[in-house]
Amino acid sequence: MRAPGGLSLRLDARALAVVAALLLAALTASVLLIGTGDFPISAGDVLRTLVGGGDRGQEFIVRELRLPRVLVGLLVGASLGLAGALFQSVTRNPLGSPDVLGLSAGATAGALVMIVLFSGSAAAVTGGALVGGLATGLAIYLLAWKQGVHGYRLVLVGIGVSAVVTAVNGYLITKADFVDAARAVVWMTGSLNGRDWTQVWPLLALFAVLLPLVLSQARGLRMLEMGDDVSYALGVRVERVRLVLMVSAVLLTAAATAACGPVTFVALTAPQLARRLTRSPGPNLVPSLCMGATLLVTADWAAQRLFGADQLPVGVVTGVLGGLYLLWLLVTERRAGRI
Repeated sequence: MRAPGGLSLRLDARALAVVAALLLAALTASVLLIGTGDFPISAGDVLRTLVGGGDRGQEFIVRELRLPRVLVGLLVGASLGLAGALFQSVTRNPLGSPDVLGLSAGATAGALVMIVLFSGSAAAVTGGALVGGLATGLAIYLLAWKQGVHGYRLVLVGIGVSAVVTAVNGYLITKADFVDAARAVVWMTGSLNGRDWTQVWPLLALFAVLLPLVLSQARGLRMLEMGDDVSYALGVRVERVRLVLMVSAVLLTAAATAACGPVTFVALTAPQLARRLTRSPGPNLVPSLCMGATLLVTADWAAQRLFGADQLPVGVVTGVLGGLYLLWLLVTERRAGRI
């Protein structure tokens, strides 16, 4: 597709169909999730309420209590899916995700410092998670730098940093009093409970800024997947593109973790599932963010509906499913001779 001014855009029919299907699935799961709770609301009533046709009780439940939670889930899932696609493309490794590289653990460390050492408010915990994620990302980048950043070196350094930060998190928990320790453990599980509009707007603003920035670097990212030498030959400013994309991915991960805690494995699984559905060798940025949003809201719906009276945090469900997926991925990569 060619646009005025000499711009061109390549559209893949299968990828477009996958994106449309994922958006429909995410919207369907969102409507079902909004209708789920102690006061169940049918899907038809949810839709009528969203367009202003519900009664006062439904308006309050849908717009003030449940809609913000669902929007946070969609934005967090989309942010993690996009961040995972960026890291896996930059490192050229299916294990290159914020969970494996230690960014989620770094954001968790920042939040724990505010909870355990300062008994900080919710806003302070959010700020601590952002600072912790950014500091961890900077440390990984500097430690992995050696005349450039190589993908496998970045993964190995990230695994090492993740182990260190995880140990620090365990130490912080042991030094906390009972109340702060219980609060920290609940936050570390990853949950959408109690999320309101104060978490929606910062996530939405950050996503609105970073998504166009990332998409503007999509061509350079595609070239990077062919190797640094080929990218240099094609005129790509390799380190600049890599730095912009990594900073964007770190910000997306830190913001998502700050909003609802470390929801694991979404960033790892979403890009791989999207790639298998689209059958496209590219970075699959838009399909990955749509897959991440779909996975998270579906997991939250399952956490509320599939375990009877016990409602699990969404991080528990994604952790179980993601752990099984990781085992399958490792077996597949080993059989293919890539690890």
